[in-house]
Amino acid sequence: MPTVFIPASLRKHTGDVRSVVVSAGNVREVIEELEKKFPGIREKICEDGQLRKGLSVAVDSRVLSHGMLEKVSSDSEVHFVPSVSGG
Repeated sequence: MPTVFIPASLRKHTGDVRSVVVSAGNVREVIEELEKKFPGIREKICEDGQLRKGLSVAVDSRVLSHGMLEKVSSDSEVHFVPSVSGG
């Protein structure tokens, strides 16, 4: 089952849990499983059914272009990555 790594900015919604194993076949299912484990976290990750602006998802070290429909495998590592800005 995929392992999801929770960024520091979202850990207050997980009780400081840093990673969790979920049963999912794509990023949308990962988010649904996170919502079951940590009610309310979906609204911190998604807006209007898409990833929030300023948040990317990486699966197995690849930042994804297919967003919510990107496949995850049983041994995938999933990271929600906040955008960093500055100059």
